[in-house]
Order: sequence, then structure tokens, then C-alpha cells
Amino acid sequence: MALSGLFLVVFLGQHFTINFTSVFSENTFNELSHFMGTNPVVQFIFQPILMFGVVFHFVMGFVLEIQNRSARAGQYGTYKGSANASWMSRNMILTGAVVLSFLGLHLYDFWIPEMNYKYVEFIPEDPTRYYDELVHKFHSPIRVGLYAVSFGFLALHLVHGFGSSFQSMGLNNKYTPAIKTFTKIFAIAIPTGFVFIALFHHLKAL
Repeated sequence: MALSGLFLVVFLGQHFTINFTSVFSENTFNELSHFMGTNPVVQFIFQPILMFGVVFHFVMGFVLEIQNRSARAGQYGTYKGSANASWMSRNMILTGAVVLSFLGLHLYDFWIPEMNYKYVEFIPEDPTRYYDELVHKFHSPIRVGLYAVSFGFLALHLVHGFGSSFQSMGLNNKYTPAIKTFTKIFAIAIPTGFVFIALFHHLKAL
């Protein structure tokens, strides 16, 4: 669970880096997106591995939640979860479910049209199309709002999950405080950055 989560965090950082270029350089964003969208290694090796990682991580999350609930002999007479664990750690399944729902929307917005473009309609490749496609998705304030809420839940999921993944793998030494600080900054900064990108393109189009 920890390893698959860390794998997805690496992808998240890479995905953010490419998307953020759309804020200051349309050409750079188009070039990077065209490379990712046409490179056979990315498309036929890395992309299937990524899809497997996403499915594996979320399936394991639900499996572990069921196992944890089944392991309890009975309901607690008195349970004060906040005394021993943060809200994020007690609700990883909730925040994960929201993120999973958002992934469905994200695939509907970008991945499905991309597959249709390349493998169904067989439209000739246009290396400059990616920026306009991105901006078009953020015309709707409803969609921007859904993205903002979803990334808020992603931040909550990462605040606990990213940091605890190192502990799950047995890493507990003098570097642990620095690791926890870094993971919290990443968990807040990256989702906030995605929200900024959506708002930037939405407001720019007004």
C-alpha cells in the first residue's frame, strides 16, 4: 500500500510539473504534452503501469478497510478517535473514495477524449492542440469547483498517507521530522497548485 502510494505521488509531481507550464508557456505545455501523448514508451509501458498502480492502490485501500473493520471483536463502548489519531488518518477511505470519483471525472475529461482522438476517429496529430483542450475544460465554473473540492480532499488524503507511507516501510530515524515536514508541504502545495491552474485558466478566459 505504501509503495503504490509513493509511486502515485511521483506521478502526481510529474503531472503537476507539466500542467503548471501551461500557466506561463503555451508552447512548452504543448511540447511536453505532445511528447507524453505520442512517445511509445510512455504510452505502452508507463501508462499501463500507472493504470495498474491506481487500481491496485485503491483496491488495496478498500480491502484493508474491510480487514480492519472485521478484525474488531465488537463496537467500542466509548470511542474518541480524535484522542489517538487525526481526522485524516481515520477517514482515509472517505478521502480516497472522493479522489477515486475525481479520477473518474478526470479520465472522462481528458483520457477518454484522447483515446477517441487517436484510436477511434484517427484524427491527424496536431502538436498544438493540448493547450486549447486544457483551457476549454476550465470554462465551466462548475467543473472548476468540482476540481477544487476534489483536490482539497486529495490534500487531506496526502497529508496523512504520504508521510505515513515512510513509517509503514520502517523508516524511523533522525530524518523522520524532515521527511514529515516535506510530505506535509508537498501534500498541501501540489493540490493547491492544481487548483491554481484551474482557476488561472478559468479567470483568464472570462
